[in-house]
Parts: sequence; structure tokens; C-alpha cells
Amino acid sequence: MMYRTAKKAVENMKVRIVGTLQAARESLMDGPVSLIILDNSLPDGKGADFALELVRYPRLAKIPVIIASDWPSPFMWDKASTAGVRCVVTKSEFSSELVCKVLNVS
Repeated sequence: MMYRTAKKAVENMKVRIVGTLQAARESLMDGPVSLIILDNSLPDGKGADFALELVRYPRLAKIPVIIASDWPSPFMWDKASTAGVRCVVTKSEFSSELVCKVLNVS
């Protein structure tokens, strides 16, 4: 669902999907990234913790991040805020309009 929504948001946007934080780290080294969409619950950690990790690297800290979670907790919100995450939404709130807004495209 997130893949289809992101592809619908921006014409010709290349979307990479990974299933773990380790795979995300590796994917970020493969070339420029315009947006990171994180599920907060991944097999090897939490998306909010990964967002905190990203801010330690100037090149990665500039990439806008959206976290989608079925159950956003206060702890997740705090971490996301500290990491400068652009928005935290439930998966049902995730939309192509949100992607366009975060990327500042129409």
C-alpha cells in the first residue's frame, strides 16, 4: 500500500522497498534518496530509533522522514520529534497528498 501510494504521489519517482533497518542502511548508500518512509515496527528495530540514527549523519539528516505506525506511542512521538521527522501518521492516514506535502510538490 505504501509503495503504490508513494508511486502515485510523484510521477516517475523511483521507490526502493526494504524489510529491515540493516537493509535500509545499505540502500541509503546506493545513491540519492528524496524521502524515507518508515514503518515503526521492523524485525531488527524501531523506525523512530532509526530516524534518531539518521540525524547523526549530515547527508542523511536532510532527507525528510515520514513514520507510519499502527499504534503511535508517546515514546515514538518523542523520538520522532527529536529526530526532526516531518510527520508521524497511522497507516490509514498515509496518503499520496501527504507525500506531496512533505516533498513540497504539487
